[in-house]
Amino acid sequence: MPSLPALMTEITITQPGGPEVLQARQAPLPEPGPGQLLVKVEAAGVNRPDVLQRRGLYPMPPGVNPTPGLEVAGEVVALGEGVQGFSVGNPVCGLTDGGGYAQYAVLPASQALLRPRGMDAIHAAAIPETFFTVWANLFMMGRAKAGETLLVHGGTSGIGSTALMLAKEMGLHAVSTDGGPEKGAAAVQLGAEFSIDYRTQAFVPELMRWTSGRGVDLILDIMGAGYFEQNLGALAKDGRLLLIGFMAGDTVDKFSLLPIMLKRLTVTGSTMRARTTEEKAAIARELHALVWPALSAGRCVPHVHQVFDLDQAADAHRLMESRGHIGKIVLKV
Repeated sequence: MPSLPALMTEITITQPGGPEVLQARQAPLPEPGPGQLLVKVEAAGVNRPDVLQRRGLYPMPPGVNPTPGLEVAGEVVALGEGVQGFSVGNPVCGLTDGGGYAQYAVLPASQALLRPRGMDAIHAAAIPETFFTVWANLFMMGRAKAGETLLVHGGTSGIGSTALMLAKEMGLHAVSTDGGPEKGAAAVQLGAEFSIDYRTQAFVPELMRWTSGRGVDLILDIMGAGYFEQNLGALAKDGRLLLIGFMAGDTVDKFSLLPIMLKRLTVTGSTMRARTTEEKAAIARELHALVWPALSAGRCVPHVHQVFDLDQAADAHRLMESRGHIGKIVLKV
């Protein structure tokens, strides 16, 4: 068992606000409870829910660690009671219940996975939050299958880039909406068959041309209310709209129910943080069985746009809010 320090550095949210409210402080090491791992963090992913939490806009379930950071990669340094399948020294990555922006973090063993073969901590830390989210929504709730058509809004975001890579891996035909030629070209590299520039093109007519008037089978949407009616118009019969964000608002004033009824549409929504431990464990098992082989073979590896030191968390958030990145932003611990 490695010798552990009494104190560690973590990034705390001093009050709701801008990036400057992210401040480093000294805190006691967390202790792993039953079914948990203590991980010496090597890298932590930065995600939009972290930004929402910092602003005070992402309510946390009771008992969740208020320190930001939903995904980490590192080395197991201690095991809680009853943990099986892991040993001290294992290189892992996983989905936290908060607390990732720190030198040490507690990770539920059921939400942890051994790092894909040959993958470094920086790229492994960029996997859990987006891969868990995309897999749960697109393939578990959305029942996506090979040969179907998919629209991904924001194809170069962390979520979008993951969705495009997994769609290609699983045999779907995907397109994306993106802001400008540079991001459009990046989306095609990630797996989109083509990109729609939302700044200059309306996406519904483009999709109808692509599908010969049929519409797409699935839409993975991080935008929310601002695209809601257009999304309904773009879906094919029996299409599924999968809502996972509300960057363009969370309230639709009024809309016609007719498209939902006439086309037998399914509209779903979810957040990862509100899922139970059992639900997250089920997602982890499917990822290990169906996605980990691809990652170990060097496919679907996250695109990491920039790496910041832990004490530069505020700068990482500024980059995310600028929307100037492609793929993932990671903190090196």
